[in-house]
Amino acid sequence: MPTASPAAPEGRATYLRVLAVGEFRALLAAEVLSVLALVAVQITLSVLVFDRTGSPLLSALAFALGFAPQLVGAALLSAVTDRYPACSLMSGAQAVNALLVAAMALPGAPVPVMLGLLAVTGLVAPVYQGCRSAAVADVLAGDGFPLGRSLLRMAAQTAQIAGFAFGGTLLLVLRPQAVLAVAAAMMAAAGLLVLVGTAARPARQGPGGRVVGASLAGVGRALRVPRLRAVLLLMWLPPALMVWPEALAAPLADGMGGGPVLVGLLLSAGPVGTVAGELLAGTVLDAGRRRRWMVPLAVAAFLPFPVFAAGPGPAVAVVLLGAGALGFGYTLALDALLLEEAPEEMRGRVFTLASAGLMITQGVGFAAAGAVAEAVPPHTAVAVAGVCGIAVVLVAGRPFYRPA
Repeated sequence: MPTASPAAPEGRATYLRVLAVGEFRALLAAEVLSVLALVAVQITLSVLVFDRTGSPLLSALAFALGFAPQLVGAALLSAVTDRYPACSLMSGAQAVNALLVAAMALPGAPVPVMLGLLAVTGLVAPVYQGCRSAAVADVLAGDGFPLGRSLLRMAAQTAQIAGFAFGGTLLLVLRPQAVLAVAAAMMAAAGLLVLVGTAARPARQGPGGRVVGASLAGVGRALRVPRLRAVLLLMWLPPALMVWPEALAAPLADGMGGGPVLVGLLLSAGPVGTVAGELLAGTVLDAGRRRRWMVPLAVAAFLPFPVFAAGPGPAVAVVLLGAGALGFGYTLALDALLLEEAPEEMRGRVFTLASAGLMITQGVGFAAAGAVAEAVPPHTAVAVAGVCGIAVVLVAGRPFYRPA
């Protein structure tokens, strides 16, 4: 088992030096396995529920129920991330998920039971994610932390895209119950990777008091700290507005006279630009320059959106979305700030809140985009998101215009 000392690469941290840390590789591999398994579960349940009920609403719930309970889990359970060793808690969370998915795979499991089990995985998810982020801070010292978080994001995004093909392929050759069993085995394997691939470190706090009370108190404390609150707002609100073009890809393409190919291009432009932006920020800029450029990069991410008010053509629209997403490199500096501003004794709770809040606000962003597009044309809605995004960044980012 690896030693418990954080690995701080000598000299300036780079992606390659971060990947050279064995504990981080274990966390990265576990993340890829976990995301692939989760997407396979969502696809399989969606198909299975629709086949049994014929209800599009219940089928859609197979996607939503994995995310909707995350805010509840973060608010009520986040204290456990600081009270128990990260290695044990992460492997235990994956074991719980594996058991829940295995229960879904039982022949004849009723649809409400399967959806209920999926909702429970949503409660567990923020605990695992917050604990994993805190573990990355333990494993990677100094500037390695934001680069490690960046790699985890890129790997998760890639695995999510690949997961749709993976799950669909499994459904072609296996029965749905068998696909769920495979996904459960992958979750168990992810937990085992964490258990054997990361060192056992003591908890940041000893047990004391009720978990729910301590969790709620931690949320309140985090939101009362001005700079930490500003960091959390910058983590939550800009991404909630950045997803509007993705949420409106189909109506945008229709308005431009395009079909499924254009929808695919509009959907992929943002993710491709995001990955490129993170890679550039992590390789070209050092920690100090990433901090100085954080707010300008976040503003730049929204600058192309108002151009949509003019109704650009397909090629211009795709280029605008890809170019704007390069500004997403601002998140590396934001990750470093989150680590700095989170009190050591409640680091797990803060990271849990940050991860769950991001998932929920992005979901709200998708819904808000659709609601606005009911009242105005889709390209106008994207322009509105751009103006709002610039305003949000300038207001929430005010404490960080200059390095502290």
